[in-house]
Amino acid sequence: MIYTREQIEERERQYLAPYGMKSADTQGRKYPEPEPTHRTTFQRDRDRVLHTTAFRRLEYKTQVFINHEGDYYRTRLTHTLEVAQVGRTIARALGANEDLIEAICLAHDVGHPPFGHSGEVTLARLMEDHGGFDHNQQSLRIVTYLERRYPAYNGLNLTFEVCEGIVKHETEYDVSSVAPEYKPDLLANLEAQIANVADELAYTAHDLDDGLYAGLISPWQVDGLGLWELGREEINFKTEDFDEMTRHRLIRRLIGVLVRDVVEATNKRLMEAKPQSVEELQRLPTTLIGHSDEIGAMVRELKNFLYENMYRHYRVIRMAQKAEKFITELFNAYIAEPSQLPNSTKERWKAGDDQLERVVCDYLAGMTDRYALQEYQKLFDPFTRP
Repeated sequence: MIYTREQIEERERQYLAPYGMKSADTQGRKYPEPEPTHRTTFQRDRDRVLHTTAFRRLEYKTQVFINHEGDYYRTRLTHTLEVAQVGRTIARALGANEDLIEAICLAHDVGHPPFGHSGEVTLARLMEDHGGFDHNQQSLRIVTYLERRYPAYNGLNLTFEVCEGIVKHETEYDVSSVAPEYKPDLLANLEAQIANVADELAYTAHDLDDGLYAGLISPWQVDGLGLWELGREEINFKTEDFDEMTRHRLIRRLIGVLVRDVVEATNKRLMEAKPQSVEELQRLPTTLIGHSDEIGAMVRELKNFLYENMYRHYRVIRMAQKAEKFITELFNAYIAEPSQLPNSTKERWKAGDDQLERVVCDYLAGMTDRYALQEYQKLFDPFTRP
């Protein structure tokens, strides 16, 4: 049996919660176009994101560890896939639209520059007098302007709801972008809220995993933290016997515990608020997605620990200092002599579409860690062929 898009949309109306975003109710695309026969609008958006150059480049962009430090560590790509998996799990349990959440999750980090957080801080500093930089806004810029795949328009022509989810992506480390056309007076819809909490949940658990694997933190340092002790109760291990298999089991159980808590705590808030539509949920005074107070306090404790003992570890700080130097010197070199830019990039500047600083910023933000290092060598190492 073959299901048409209309049948899939009808099935959504039957099984999604009243506050879940239905594909047929989308506010549509900037440039109207016929929709596929067997995919919903949000499925199509997900597929368009997957096929972008920006998405593929996430494979070689830093999460915490530079790519060449080892094959085990998370990259922006593996992190993004993990966020999408967590998001879909939470969505299904709460009656939200899985396809919309997946599209938002897959697109949420495409605007990240090389070298992780330090790369973003450096570009924000360099662009302070030229319109600024943040990766949320850059993600929106990529999907609405920079990706060139269709002759009729720039960008991917994604639906309003996916673009709104990108704009309203907000975590402890991500600030929601200012975009008047995406209803800044309203909260994010539940799907975007789920994408936000899935992002935080994934990087907290997986940074703990990577930190333990890399030896930046030891099991004895984490001993006594609330989530660590909760994990110990779940799988019953001794710190002195902690090994690779125990680490795998622990991280897996912690993610399970955190997802279950988000689902149960959010459902309780939904039952109390009783939103009967997407807009009614968006007009509530506060977001509904999140942990219970008890687990939330444990997550806060673990985040504080990771900040002090992993993100501020001397190995991570050294790489951050190098990253700042790489990006700053590349930026200044391209500004001083734009002829060093690739032809396609120079054409954008010569066409007058953007000021030189923004064109250079876009070029740098699109680089992978590996490509940025290669470009640095070509420009500044006298023994490297240009």
